[in-house]
Order: sequence, then C-alpha cells, then structure tokens
Amino acid sequence: MKLLNKKNLLLLTLFISFHSIASNHDPFEDFNRTIWAFNEFLDDNIAKPTAEIYTSITPQFIEHGVTNFFRNLNELDNTANQLLQGKPMLALNDFSRFIVNSTIGIAGFIDVGSNIGLERHDEDFGQTLGYWGVSTGPFLMLPILGPSTPRDLAGQSVSSVLGGTFAIEETEARLALTALDALETRARYLDVETLIIGDRYSFIRDSYMQYQEFETLNGEDQVDDFVDDMDDFLLDE
Repeated sequence: MKLLNKKNLLLLTLFISFHSIASNHDPFEDFNRTIWAFNEFLDDNIAKPTAEIYTSITPQFIEHGVTNFFRNLNELDNTANQLLQGKPMLALNDFSRFIVNSTIGIAGFIDVGSNIGLERHDEDFGQTLGYWGVSTGPFLMLPILGPSTPRDLAGQSVSSVLGGTFAIEETEARLALTALDALETRARYLDVETLIIGDRYSFIRDSYMQYQEFETLNGEDQVDDFVDDMDDFLLDE
C-alpha cells in the first residue's frame, strides 16, 4: 500500500512533536528493551517478510477488503464500549455500521457505512477504563504482542471477548482469522516504519503512549491537527 506524502509528513511531525512524552512512564526500560530486541528478531525474520510477501502478491482491493472485514468485526467491540462510556448515539452509529457492512457490504469487505455517512470509530475496553479514570500505568513491552500498558492489557482481555472472532466456535478457524488479522495489521505498518528516526525503541514507546492518551480523551482538551491526522491514518485505508 502506498501512503500519501502529506500523511507521511503529518505522521512524522506528530511523532517528533511528542517524542519525549512517555519517557517518565518507563520504569522497566531495561527489561522492556530486552523484550523489544526479542520482538525485533521475530519481526525481522518472520512477521515483516511475510507481510511484504502478502502486500506484493495481494491486489490492493483485496487488501482493503480484508482490512474492512476485520474493522467490521471490531464494530461490536466499538458498540459495547460506546455504551460503557455513556454514548448511546455513537453506539447506535457503530452498531448500524456493523449491520450495514455485514449485509450490503458483503460480510464487511466493503465499507458501505462510511459511504452513507456512518462515521467509523475505534474504541476498546482500555479506552473505556481510561474514560472511567483508570490511569495507564507504566509502559510495557510484551513478547510478540508489542507495546502496551497495564490498563490496555486488561482492556484487551475484555475486548477480545467483545470482538467478533471470539464467537467463532471452531478453534482452527478462530486461530486462522487471528493470524490473518495480525498479518493484515503488520502489512499496514510497513510504510509507517520507514518514518522512524533515532532510537527505534524510544520512538515506538513515545508515539504509542501519546496516541493512547489521545484515543482515551477522544481528542478532548488536545488541540493538535497532527494528532487528528494520525487518528485518520490509523482508521483510514
């Protein structure tokens, strides 16, 4: 996938602007860096080459369709968390997206909802915990899973239940979908990683913490066009 130069520039400026925001939230940096090195080894030798093969042989419209499919499954998680955050109208919007895209959009492969004015959101239980006032806690680098915090780790365990793949009873099918989801996600970040400058670990940590803060606040009390464009990048094709 090719990204617009403007988006690359906006994303890069965002990362540079907030490069030091998370430096005080990493008391386990030595241990985290050890896990980071392990993850980098796996990524360099398995995940990244596989993602590169995937993007090289897969037509772009199919890539977009797969991305839309998994985003559509996440609409159930979005809907539940909108309700938990006291936002019934947004919950109705997100559930309507799920219904429309699952039917007219052919199991979510086509994002019909956006075309008819139903805005896409990205909510999870980690954000809901933040909305309830739970602090993020220290930065954590998890084996294979990558950047996280105690709050987001707890949130992921709940969101995994709220997500669409949890309802699939066949274990092999669920594992296959999970693997495809991971592959699709890694493929979307191939171009983003070319923007990383300086120490890769610090760069990823700081940008991750800033983006999580922005998502938790839904942009409130933060006036920054670059953060808005980062949000658009992660949600758009």
